[in-house]
Amino acid sequence: MASPAAKSAYLGWVAAAIAGERGASPTFAAGEHDLILGYATGYEAADVAVFVRSLRAVYAGPVVLVTDQEPELLAFLATHGVESAPPRSLCNGVWRPHPVMQRFAAFDALMSERPWARSVLLTDVRDVVFQAPPFDPPPQKPEFFVEYDGGLKGHAFNMKYLRGVGGEDVARALADKPCVCVGTVMGPRACMIRFCRTLLMLAAIPRSEIGGAFGADQAACNIALHLGLVEGEAAANYGRIATVGLTPGEALSLADGRIVNPDGGISPIVHQYDRHPALMAAMHERWGQGFEARERRRGKSLSERGRKLKESLARRLPELR
Repeated sequence: MASPAAKSAYLGWVAAAIAGERGASPTFAAGEHDLILGYATGYEAADVAVFVRSLRAVYAGPVVLVTDQEPELLAFLATHGVESAPPRSLCNGVWRPHPVMQRFAAFDALMSERPWARSVLLTDVRDVVFQAPPFDPPPQKPEFFVEYDGGLKGHAFNMKYLRGVGGEDVARALADKPCVCVGTVMGPRACMIRFCRTLLMLAAIPRSEIGGAFGADQAACNIALHLGLVEGEAAANYGRIATVGLTPGEALSLADGRIVNPDGGISPIVHQYDRHPALMAAMHERWGQGFEARERRRGKSLSERGRKLKESLARRLPELR
């Protein structure tokens, strides 16, 4: 007798995400081009102004953000030559994972539709600012960026989701490995497509819907890198990218409108600068003029709280086989 097939809302979603049809994007006139992809649903122009304006000051190449199709936002992006792609509709809209997981299905599709892409940066949007050309020097292989010097074992959030996605034994085996951040990853296009698909399938391992939860992306990224499921290296913090969310505020400074690392260097890309009020105010002053300064955390409506509770319960209930 045949064994019953595994079932879950996530498995249904990820099958459509990876195996779905691909369209075609406009072809550039000649040669290859680097590409920057971000996922910015739920955001308005004020939320993405620092990202877009700082980026366009140092980079003139293709940028695609997945966004809601709100007229003011679309007009702002068009003014800066940034392409907007609407969120993809999968699984009849019945169930979707958290946006942090949805984005990797979107990135996979966008890269698949753009064979001219050379190196690709997959990046968060709201809390990222650019300070120099992001692809200088060009990445020769996938680059993952350390966000915490104490290793995975010293980061409770990462250990929680490593256990949820990979199990206790995998979490223990990786505890001493570098803690890399999934919010900024860069590499050659083919490698980035493979990374997205590997991450999406790793998140299908757990029986509960934790695979579609906030945090599953971070766990799957560290598992994929440290178990050798994808090619890549863990680059030290404060190099091409500075991830400063856990950096003591007194160790960071400002010079000529740019964020300076603890070692005195200036990274081309700074992630999580908004964890530091002084840096957030300075970046808004330089790049956010004309828009209100947005707080990192906003209050949730009653319906949003109810949805979050429902999703939390779903992640904890075993699925029927």
